[in-house]
Amino acid sequence: MSQDYARALGQRLRSIRSQQGLSLHGVEEKSEGRWKAVVVGSYERGDRAVTVAKLAELAEFYGVPVAELLPDARASRRGAPAPKLVIDLGRLSELPAHQAGPLARYAAAIQSQRGDYNGKVLTIRQEDLRSLAVIYDMSPESLTEQLVGWGVLPAGTELD
Repeated sequence: MSQDYARALGQRLRSIRSQQGLSLHGVEEKSEGRWKAVVVGSYERGDRAVTVAKLAELAEFYGVPVAELLPDARASRRGAPAPKLVIDLGRLSELPAHQAGPLARYAAAIQSQRGDYNGKVLTIRQEDLRSLAVIYDMSPESLTEQLVGWGVLPAGTELD
């Protein structure tokens, strides 16, 4: 394994551990000594090679797919960024609250986070649309069609 790859793998391991709110010693405690802090730390620094079997065990311990620990696999899965979706805020404000309430609240939350109050359009990610689809109890494709029908998204908008 090249040193650059070992470092990239170590960064992924550290990122997953940090996302779970664990220190190196926390990993040792939570694993009841199965994973020693010094060993996990050496994997994260790229100072020590990790076998496939150990990597699979560590992924299981963290509760993530092994692929999430592999730096190259994650980069190739991402590919080109998905196109953004442009919501017409003017049209959204004209819709009845029982229809557009969840979308209006979601859009207001994004505007607040961004400090973006131009009031005309709001760009969201396709991941945001997926979240909204859960709220509306629809598939992302069906919600896209609905929003196009309401005039909130431009005609011809499609998901990737």
